[in-house]
Amino acid sequence: MSLDAAPADPRLERLTPGEARRRLEHARSSRTAQLRALTANGQDADHLTTAQAEAIRQVLKEIDDAFTRLDEGTYGTCLGCSEAVPVERLEILPHTSHCVPCRRRATATAV
Repeated sequence: MSLDAAPADPRLERLTPGEARRRLEHARSSRTAQLRALTANGQDADHLTTAQAEAIRQVLKEIDDAFTRLDEGTYGTCLGCSEAVPVERLEILPHTSHCVPCRRRATATAV
């Protein structure tokens, strides 16, 4: 490849299903370990610990939803605008269901 060639637009790249599955499995095992560590002592949880555990449970649900989208062939497609979610976003947040602009719009309307 020539050094003069323009790089491919990374927004047009896609994670392979195998790579997406590996990233999702890693995210799920990491979050599961975090949840186990938070709830391991069996004592009454304080407000912060309860909030953290609930946030982790929400992410685990989002990860499960991402596995469903992967199985259905819709993984990597924004649920808001139906455009491809940039591969960089999926690499960082493999369970995401929205591109950044759609997530911002959803967050702005929720406030």
